[in-house]
Amino acid sequence: MKSITKKSSTPVGIVVAVLLLAIVVLGSIVSSYAQAASPSLSAGQRLITVHDRGRDRGILTHATTLRAAFEEADITIDPNDTVEPGLDDELVATNYDVNIYRARPVTIIDGAVREKVMSPYQTAKQIAKQANITLHDEDTATLSASTDMVSQGAGVQLHVTRATSFKLVLYGNETTAYTQQKTVGDMLNEKGIVVGVGDTLSQPLTAEIHEGMKVELWRNGKQTVTKKEKIAFPIEQIQDADREVGYKKITTPGVKGVKSVTYEIIMKNGKEVSRKKIQSVVLEKAQKQVEIVGAKVEGPEEIMSKIRSAAAAKGIDAQRVLLIARCESGFNPRSDSGFYKGLFQHDPNYWPSRAARYGFAGASYFDVDAQIGVSTSMMAGGGWSHWGCDPGPQ
Repeated sequence: MKSITKKSSTPVGIVVAVLLLAIVVLGSIVSSYAQAASPSLSAGQRLITVHDRGRDRGILTHATTLRAAFEEADITIDPNDTVEPGLDDELVATNYDVNIYRARPVTIIDGAVREKVMSPYQTAKQIAKQANITLHDEDTATLSASTDMVSQGAGVQLHVTRATSFKLVLYGNETTAYTQQKTVGDMLNEKGIVVGVGDTLSQPLTAEIHEGMKVELWRNGKQTVTKKEKIAFPIEQIQDADREVGYKKITTPGVKGVKSVTYEIIMKNGKEVSRKKIQSVVLEKAQKQVEIVGAKVEGPEEIMSKIRSAAAAKGIDAQRVLLIARCESGFNPRSDSGFYKGLFQHDPNYWPSRAARYGFAGASYFDVDAQIGVSTSMMAGGGWSHWGCDPGPQ
């Protein structure tokens, strides 16, 4: 049987040419549409697409900041609005998408405190942060439409529900904790705390959580507890002889240090029966405080000169002795408080033996030289504690 093949009357070359022509025409149409949709930019010009409250607007500008571009386009920005990118960020690209978040009135209700703010933010946490309101993880903050149009106006309300704060002691480590739970048992479940067989809980599981309560969980027997403790800062005092006694000026404030202290604690029936420090490590050194203090002492020069000479002869601080005399008697040799007598206010019952011991046997307690001699001798022997007015080393 013979097969018959019929040739096409249209040459292949013509078909290919038609297809190529169609592609060229289609490309030209697409290019023309793209040019119509995106205006051509001149040198230094940029296209800014502004998204503002659900509306989009295109701006062609040579401005180098959004602030300048918005002024040209009569777009008003309130100080409470937020713009991304920033209003004063330098524009370097040719195309920008800009978001304007308009501020709205927000009434913050935090317990008995009500505060009104203007905020562009959309989430409760962002608004609280802007208003400098600290939220703990356990606090809740929710947004809702304003219900009082008369007093609050249009806008939203931010309701803050505070968690209850309490002291939580876990095996000796105390922290301030927060919870919205009502009972101790629910709080422990919320925080994933399991009371072991050998543990002692200071509160019943059914006890209601209240502000400031302490919940302790201990394990009987020996255990170690590590706490951070403050380190007092040293104080350096610089005496100013031109300033009256009592003057003080802090030139360099001190800063307390921090140390980590580990204790070995023995618990019995949920109560601490002994505590011993086993290790202390300084984490942050305390920084010294520098103070300028007045050291000018005014009084009878004859008496003051005698005190200086006696202090120098015995190798003790004359300024310290002068301050004691000034405080005790005001440099009055005949000072009588009704019991204590003389320049340094000695106890009459002890005066005779003291005077005899230091070479002034039989001297009156109103005798200036005897008072100075006896007192400076006692001070040189370390007896500063006899005087409540002792200011300490100067």
